[in-house]
Amino acid sequence: MSDHVLIIGGGVMGSALAYWLTRLEPSRGVTVVERDPSYEFASSALSAASIRQQFSTAVNIRISQASIAFLRQAADELGFDDERPDIMLREEGYLYLADVQGAAQLRRIHGVQQAMGAEIALLDRTALAQAFRWLNTSDLSVGSLGLSGEGWFDGYALLTAFARKARKQGATYVKAEVCAMDIAGSRVTGVTLSDGSRIRCTHAVNAGGPWARRIAAMAGIELPVFARRRSVYVISCPAPMKPFPLLIDPSGFWIRPEGRRFIAGLAPADAADEAPLEADYGAFEAQLWPLLAHRIPAFEEAKLERAWAGYFEMNSFDNNAILGAHSSLKNLLFMNGFSGHGMQQAPIVGRAVAELILHGRFESIDLSDLMFARIEENRPLHEANVIG
Repeated sequence: MSDHVLIIGGGVMGSALAYWLTRLEPSRGVTVVERDPSYEFASSALSAASIRQQFSTAVNIRISQASIAFLRQAADELGFDDERPDIMLREEGYLYLADVQGAAQLRRIHGVQQAMGAEIALLDRTALAQAFRWLNTSDLSVGSLGLSGEGWFDGYALLTAFARKARKQGATYVKAEVCAMDIAGSRVTGVTLSDGSRIRCTHAVNAGGPWARRIAAMAGIELPVFARRRSVYVISCPAPMKPFPLLIDPSGFWIRPEGRRFIAGLAPADAADEAPLEADYGAFEAQLWPLLAHRIPAFEEAKLERAWAGYFEMNSFDNNAILGAHSSLKNLLFMNGFSGHGMQQAPIVGRAVAELILHGRFESIDLSDLMFARIEENRPLHEANVIG
């Protein structure tokens, strides 16, 4: 058969890959299998969709530097005919806060970011109080503020723009669920769908997001990726507070503006796998609101308006993406385990995985640090800055 790539999962990762494959080699056949084209439960649609340079590993900083350049040009990159998608990119920065216990690590990570050329400023407690008068700095030691290349955007708009452009360029989307893989020797030859039909392929890609572990198991591969629920709370607060970057508190909560309101979240104590996608309202009252009111006194008057829940695809091995093939199957590629930063990395990871398929190597950006081989060889590359 002619070269044909089968992508399992049509979220932002799968759709970014389909876009790049059909852009870089228009003659390549590409089929995307997505069981829920409405994306009602997809992490891509439920994401808080932010982008930052403030990572602890050089490879993640490198990805974000390339990704922000793509997002700034998304209307041109992903537009066609008279359609110009607006992903609503807002470069308002990230603000990591540290108390005395966390100050040394924040400074150490800042050194990594500086070495990579990221525009990140360290602010002492006095500078924090002057820059953000709404902030309680009494128990803070230092803050790390992104000056460029950080902010947030409309993740669903990015997902749908990738999918539309991929279709325009020749990719086929199929509403179905993969239930088995056909394997001959060390290669995947196709998949069987839940209706009994089969699709043959020369390459298969696991872009299953939170459900990637199940897909890997069909090929007899253990993938350390788990679906972990995260609640996002929509909050109103009457007090004017500007500027207001995306704030990460030492206690672990995050908050950022969303139009005239705010969205916020906090990693739950319960790390159950595939918990029901129902927002934990009790955690807001008992845990998040007191922390918010302490850090931002104006939030004593805040009101919770609504909430939703989505999954992080957490890589329990080292909280970083898992890319490329497992040694047992040369033509089954993985793009999984992004641990909460997949949406911002999709534009660049999509191209990188496309290059692996088309050329057998990375060409535009070196992501070899994230290859599956490190899992097999027990060489973790830990990412310290995982939010929520």
